[in-house]
Amino acid sequence: MEIHSMHFKARAGQKMADVVLQQNLKKTRSKFVDKRANAIRQLDDFEDLRTAAQELRDRVINNLDLWLERFEEEATRRGATVLWARDGAEVCRLTVDIARKHGVTMAVKSKSMLSEEAALNQALEAAGIRPVETDLGEYILQINNNEPPSHIVAPVFHKSKEEISALFARTHGLPPKTGIEEMAREAREVLRPHFLSAGMGISGGNFLVAETGSVALVTNEGNGRMVTTMPDVHVAITGIEKVVPTLEDLATLMRLLPRSATGQSISNYFSLLTGVKKPDDSDGPRHMYFILVDNGRADLVAGEYAAMLRCIRCGACMNHCPVYQSIGGHAYGWVYPGPMGSVLTPLLGGIENALDLPQASTLCNQCGSVCPVNIPLPDLLRKLRERQLKNGLRPLSERLLLRSWSWLARHPRCYTLAAQLGARYLRWLGEDGKRIRVLGLMPEWTTGRDLPAPPGKTFRELYAARARARK
Repeated sequence: MEIHSMHFKARAGQKMADVVLQQNLKKTRSKFVDKRANAIRQLDDFEDLRTAAQELRDRVINNLDLWLERFEEEATRRGATVLWARDGAEVCRLTVDIARKHGVTMAVKSKSMLSEEAALNQALEAAGIRPVETDLGEYILQINNNEPPSHIVAPVFHKSKEEISALFARTHGLPPKTGIEEMAREAREVLRPHFLSAGMGISGGNFLVAETGSVALVTNEGNGRMVTTMPDVHVAITGIEKVVPTLEDLATLMRLLPRSATGQSISNYFSLLTGVKKPDDSDGPRHMYFILVDNGRADLVAGEYAAMLRCIRCGACMNHCPVYQSIGGHAYGWVYPGPMGSVLTPLLGGIENALDLPQASTLCNQCGSVCPVNIPLPDLLRKLRERQLKNGLRPLSERLLLRSWSWLARHPRCYTLAAQLGARYLRWLGEDGKRIRVLGLMPEWTTGRDLPAPPGKTFRELYAARARARK
């Protein structure tokens, strides 16, 4: 998937002006937030559990090569083939090679953000292999001209049921349905023949278990289980950071993942898939492949951004982010939106291709406070901002302004004078002393909102006046 993050500002402006999108976001804004809060309250030991999950993920990252080798050994022993991909292009090449080896002309897919990262669907189509998305949200996006997802858990978060009803009517040639259950049933009826006829199933992987060579899939639809057990060939594509040492470690993370993602104590479907179909098995693939993907992840292991590899892709950070809640996911320009995308996209796709994303945050730390594995997202965003400045990737005006601020901060008297002048200037800008409609040298701050006019004095002046009044 091509990175369009260089156009974040323009895209964000378009999304703010999109009346239909704003209505859809408003309807769903608190959905995941409230459900997560209720699910977390059911845990008596949430903070201890979160600390344990953080330590577990750090232990894996610090010895990532060893756990991956153990996983490869166990998966191979159980009949699977483990392949390694440096980047998205290699993911596509390996998957197409597997399909051609087994004579596959159609592949059914369960939701996989890494296949989006690799632009796998486009590569399969170019090779004459038809990919069919079977996750309901991903299916909706695919039939809507291969629209990219706007959320990593709920990919059609940005659409209303009326929009989906009209899309189904156009695509399926059936009378429009008004109920969600009716539309879901219609999608199942359209997709079921594909499950029965596809030669290959492609899935992601929420976790890889080193001690058993297994892949764990967490879904709320039965499509994931059908994709991985009905076709003769199953290809699981996932990042190298997804490995965990043991089934006990997996259980620890599973207490956090569904609660953080959808507010459920456990997802509707949890699949632990190990090896190929045995003679006495009733279902399962005869050929099992794992494609373990680097795509920049290995470069983070020993660096200052290693904490980002803890991410378990729950989406809680974006659900609580005021920026994401205002513009949706498409403005971020790549697979991963919200705070986690604002960190991952520059790291995996090149910081020069995502100059605005580290600034696409208020640094309010709502994302960090809800992260189930304690990723310090605001700190990582600050580090990326510092890196941009150090490398001269920010506008000259911004760099000069920051240098001026730094100088003032180190000279208290000058800082006090500048603050006094600034407070009075902002007061002067306010119409009738109440609202600032155009913010002088920085008009973008008031393009979509008015700011309250300050009282015209600095905090120190107001504090001193109150102290004098008390005497």
